[in-house]
Amino acid sequence: MTFNALKDRDNRSLTDQIADKISQMIIEKDLKSGEKLPNEFDLAGLLNVGRGTIREAIKLLVSRNILEIKRGKGTFVNSQPGVIQDPWGFLFVEDKYKLAMDLLETRMLLEPGIAELAAARADDEDKAKLKGLCDEIETLILSGQSHLTKDIEFHKCIASSTKNRIFENLIPIITYGIDISVEMTKNSLMDETIETHRSITNAIIACEPDTARIAMIQHLVYNRDRLVQYYETSNLNK
Repeated sequence: MTFNALKDRDNRSLTDQIADKISQMIIEKDLKSGEKLPNEFDLAGLLNVGRGTIREAIKLLVSRNILEIKRGKGTFVNSQPGVIQDPWGFLFVEDKYKLAMDLLETRMLLEPGIAELAAARADDEDKAKLKGLCDEIETLILSGQSHLTKDIEFHKCIASSTKNRIFENLIPIITYGIDISVEMTKNSLMDETIETHRSITNAIIACEPDTARIAMIQHLVYNRDRLVQYYETSNLNK
């Protein structure tokens, strides 16, 4: 898949498109870290979409650490906006399947250990948040809605539960890996996602590091197997 083909694909959700437009607005207006964005109503008018779409786009940008919501104050540009989204220029890699597999290989090295450490260090607040996200993802999947934003938040929550800021800053790899895997597999890992997310969550809540590591490995193995299946099927259809 070429860069232009990736940019021009017409199957992205409206939320993704509006999130990109808000990001572009931040760049064009040269908004700095800590600067406030127009309110939800004004953004909806500027981008000619409903407020619900603006709300979802903002959530997506928050999950990518581009924006930050301060209750009662508004939405602000986060520190180093955009850097967290694609710090190593993955967007410009032409072979998206190779990139997806490389990212998954990296995740296989990182995330089981992150889950293990989270199970040892997560506090009650972390556990409650993780369980809430797990429940939300299952509800979204079963109702046929996109769970990508919440999936990203789920993995971010696990990383933040380690209390290690380096792991939190490694989220760009994890986030991009989830994004590209979901796109390539056509969001087909529904039952597996519910099952493995629940196993990971239960292990972290129960403070069982070894179980959390094994559950995360299984989660990533499912993703790897489906990516391989996608690649083989795509080649057969050529």
